[in-house]
Amino acid sequence: MEAKTKEIGSSVDVKFIDRSSWLRAAVLGANDAILSTASIAIGVAAGTDTRDFIILATLAGLVAGALSMTASKFVSICSQTDTEKAEIERERIELVESPELEMLELAGIYEKRGLKKETAIQVAKEFTEKDALAAHVRDELGINKISQPKPLQSALSAGAAFIMGGSLSLMVTIFLPEKSMVYTLYGSGIFSLIILGVVTAKTGGSSVWKAITRITLWGTLVMGTSAFVGYLFGMNM
Repeated sequence: MEAKTKEIGSSVDVKFIDRSSWLRAAVLGANDAILSTASIAIGVAAGTDTRDFIILATLAGLVAGALSMTASKFVSICSQTDTEKAEIERERIELVESPELEMLELAGIYEKRGLKKETAIQVAKEFTEKDALAAHVRDELGINKISQPKPLQSALSAGAAFIMGGSLSLMVTIFLPEKSMVYTLYGSGIFSLIILGVVTAKTGGSSVWKAITRITLWGTLVMGTSAFVGYLFGMNM
């Protein structure tokens, strides 16, 4: 029964790790959307009382941000994948040209991790006999198939999260009163960032209060600066 429980637990852990790449992309997309879209809306709202201008700027920022987030995430992960493939190919060639040196290099890695020299050599030999390339990819290059990001999945997750994260600011600009819009946008933006920060902290097991403090300080700084620029260069001068 105990063994079965451990097996189930391992399965759950693997599934969580497998989702971690696109979850990180989604959190990044949502966080960026809340802050950037709210800041754009606040900057424009501080500079003009015309609702149409505010809505147009916010919508443009939301669409451009979502597309940019999706494209940049896809390109960055593809670049990472290309680099990893090149490293694996280089390792494959080295294993053909100097297998003995590569085996000793692997043993050195295990020794640094705490194994005795004789044990490290034995483990390296056994891994080399089973699948030398897989051992070097995992232990020398640090590439793990389970946690390798999927470019399209991560990109779409980030883009969708950006749209969801920035939609609240757009709704504020459409439906809420213009006179208090700057303050409403700030309040809704900080509230959304705090909720996201709490969820992220709980999921990652980190301090909730640190996350809230960090988010509130940086959010206030960014949105406050946008408001100042809007007042300084706005159409109400």
